[in-house]
Amino acid sequence: MTVIVGLVHHKRVHLAGDSAGIAGYQLTIRRDPKVFTNGPYVFGFTTSFRMGQLLHHAFNAPHPEGNLDKFMATKFIDAVRTCLKDGGFARKDSEQEAAGTFLVGARGRLFVIAGDYQVAEPADRYAAVGCGEEFALGALHATAQLGLGPRERLDAALHAADHHSAGVAAPYTYAKEPR
Repeated sequence: MTVIVGLVHHKRVHLAGDSAGIAGYQLTIRRDPKVFTNGPYVFGFTTSFRMGQLLHHAFNAPHPEGNLDKFMATKFIDAVRTCLKDGGFARKDSEQEAAGTFLVGARGRLFVIAGDYQVAEPADRYAAVGCGEEFALGALHATAQLGLGPRERLDAALHAADHHSAGVAAPYTYAKEPR
């Protein structure tokens, strides 16, 4: 289900996502966006609309401070974990906590948050998550040196994923990191 794409352009994170809600062979085009801003962050989620709703509407986003790597791996993730637990989304299996996958932009940097709360920052300064990830990454790589703007590159990635993945569908939504 889904594709979320993101890139850094002129020290600002830009995200885009599709509108597919998939359950087995059923496709629902959702009105609620998979990409949005919350406080100083821009988010794009996959895995569960419930997780996205909590990150969008219930998450009290702490303001980034100090060393951003350390902050994201500790205070930011601790706040995400609390929000998802309080909202009934986080799962625990064999004493290991798990959630979902999402992209987040902060202070001009793009991070991938994995289901085990791992924080990754791609060296390429672009990323994609969801079932259309591989197609979108190919398009982001292919457009990296073409001098395109962020919206054009995100569009190319979304269209590639939409064309090749049964779990991706328009319309697309866009968000960028607040200034």
